[in-house]
Amino acid sequence: MSLQGAGRMWRRLDVTVRDLPLGILFLVASFLPGLRGHGTEVGDLPTRPFDALAVVALGLECLPLMVRRRWPAVCLALVACGFALDQLRGYHSTAGTTLPIALISAGSHLERSRRTTVLLLSVAYVPLAVALSRLGSGDETPAGFVTFYLVLALAFGAGAWLRSTRAAEAERRERVAAQTRTAERTRIARELHDVVTHHVTAMVVQAEAARYLTAAPERLEQSLTAVSDTGRRAITDLRHLLDLLNPDHGTGTGTPEPKEPRTPAVGRVLTLVEQTRRAGQPVDFTEQGTPPASTGSADLVAYRVVQEALTNALKYAHGSRTSVQVRHSDREITVEVSTDGAGSCSAAAVGSGRGLAGLRARVDVLGGDFSAAGGTDGGFTVRARIPAGGTS
Repeated sequence: MSLQGAGRMWRRLDVTVRDLPLGILFLVASFLPGLRGHGTEVGDLPTRPFDALAVVALGLECLPLMVRRRWPAVCLALVACGFALDQLRGYHSTAGTTLPIALISAGSHLERSRRTTVLLLSVAYVPLAVALSRLGSGDETPAGFVTFYLVLALAFGAGAWLRSTRAAEAERRERVAAQTRTAERTRIARELHDVVTHHVTAMVVQAEAARYLTAAPERLEQSLTAVSDTGRRAITDLRHLLDLLNPDHGTGTGTPEPKEPRTPAVGRVLTLVEQTRRAGQPVDFTEQGTPPASTGSADLVAYRVVQEALTNALKYAHGSRTSVQVRHSDREITVEVSTDGAGSCSAAAVGSGRGLAGLRARVDVLGGDFSAAGGTDGGFTVRARIPAGGTS
């Protein structure tokens, strides 16, 4: 078994099992001849050899460490009792070092009654110090007892600091996770808006026009065919979006589906233009320059800009002439969509605002410029400069 696999198995064990070796280590070390009588010493009592009561004191000091994270208050109480017995009997064992460890664990893992615990331990320390002072030769000054108390307080404070640091890190991770979820929901909402709004708007316009074509069967068939094609395209785009939401997407699990070759940005824009023309909107399309080999997310954002602008033209300026211009350079893609003021085009500047605001955010992420404003003639123009090579 590899070290990595052994580490995973160790982390899967119960926390009490993982903490037990620490207590056993201190218990064994306390019985070593070289360390006997050289442990923590409070007061000036002479060191005495171990007896049967020493085993009890060592057990109380060491074995409760196995529950130091699960039941920190119980661990601290038992270790404190063992430490008091250790000092009052004069064993001065190495196991006395477990008291600061228990204090650190209590400060770090104790959930409730933390102030009460500190108060009780502080009150209990006073009679212990008085008893040790009376049992000893009197050489230990009050300053020594106060110094040891401050050391214990520092140990508990270190545990409290670890706890606050851990809580702050957990809060930071939760905040980052919440921001990530919000950003992802916003991105999905933009995609749904762009896909559904455009296709459904085109279908509605085409269906409305079909009402008046009953006397022209050929044109009626063309209009209904356009509605059907638009619906199929909407289903395809929605399936692609749902694939992205699938937890197994990109992981290699699940049933693989054949992938369609990616259509270049210009080809997709031409499809949008043709679809809008079939819906009864006169659209002029102009393309200049050659797209660079790698555009990152710029081509998708350019596509969404044209899609949203044509959707607004269909909704608010149906029948007005619309111009789409796409210019490519080595560093950026420039898109301009303008609609004449013959219809109620000024309403496109208002609408719900969700689509244009989403486009502005997309372009800003890539470091580009976006503008959407009405003209003096009542028309409306959308412009976007999108740096190539960025990722959204």
